[in-house]
Amino acid sequence: MKAALHRTHGGPEVLDLADVSDPAPGPRDVVVQVVAVGLNRLDLLQRRGPALLPDFTLPHIPGMDLAGHIVAVGAEVDAARVGERVVVNPAITCGVCPACAAGTDGLCPGKNVVGGNIAGGYAELCAVPATHALVVPDHVDLVEAATLPTAYSRAWQSLFVTGRLTIGETLLVHAASSGVTIAAVQLATRAGARVIVTARTDADLEYALAHGADEGINTTTTDVAEATFELTAGRGVDIVFDHLGPALFESSIRALRPGGRLVFCGTTTGDTVQVHLPSVYHRGLTLAGSESYSFADFERMLSYCWSGRLTSIVDRTLPIGQVAKAHELMENSELRGKLVLLHSTDER
Repeated sequence: MKAALHRTHGGPEVLDLADVSDPAPGPRDVVVQVVAVGLNRLDLLQRRGPALLPDFTLPHIPGMDLAGHIVAVGAEVDAARVGERVVVNPAITCGVCPACAAGTDGLCPGKNVVGGNIAGGYAELCAVPATHALVVPDHVDLVEAATLPTAYSRAWQSLFVTGRLTIGETLLVHAASSGVTIAAVQLATRAGARVIVTARTDADLEYALAHGADEGINTTTTDVAEATFELTAGRGVDIVFDHLGPALFESSIRALRPGGRLVFCGTTTGDTVQVHLPSVYHRGLTLAGSESYSFADFERMLSYCWSGRLTSIVDRTLPIGQVAKAHELMENSELRGKLVLLHSTDER
């Protein structure tokens, strides 16, 4: 089979389309013929090096967010599953540690990630546990399905599991053009929340507004906290979802109402922040890191999305042979939403 991989760390030029051996399914595995695979920032970070995930080895086949058709099954899997249209939950946990036993398997220390530290969807075929290949409804295109696993699970976990967003609350979320932000906008508005987005350009704000955001703040021309208080009649927002890191962390804290929550999960702009502690504890704020999702929450997220007819967050599609160009587009911040790589344009 063909696979886009890298044998060393470096720039996009280290990615190569090569012939590799077809994967053989284990007894409880299925083999997915990949139609579409969503590009994620982890793909770039792992390629640049040093690798962020444990047990990472080179050469490596990236691709966490894959959708396709089951073409083979292991000995203990029902053969009737061959032909199913599926999307893959990329988080493969051990199933036996205390975290897994308690249902908090997102915190499993022995977790592997398809496309993160084991072979992923940049290959034409990918072997995964049968439990992690989840059926895609007929009304959902496989390209759209490939946008869900990382962006929507991250937004779901941050908003509803960690952040406990409820009907009528006001959410502030940064980076209006990113896939995870647009996922958060759509999930939050469906849940009855008011959503304010930030961006560095008016064009990015318009993009988020077109996907359902209620208001936008241009961070190049406006102080985020001041604008937020104007939009909320001096109250502040109930919750901020920050996946950027230091860039707007302090502004996020200032934008919260007393008793508000800041949920954070990303380091796009760095991995260290300074916090003025009295401004947090005197106002009763909660700063909460958003951990990885559990298997059960991944299934809940998919069910919610399948029922919702969400607007597409696909910026563009490219054939897998243009994987280096895809990485360059993400590195240069030339995308709004998700870029999806295609192995085939056949039946989806």
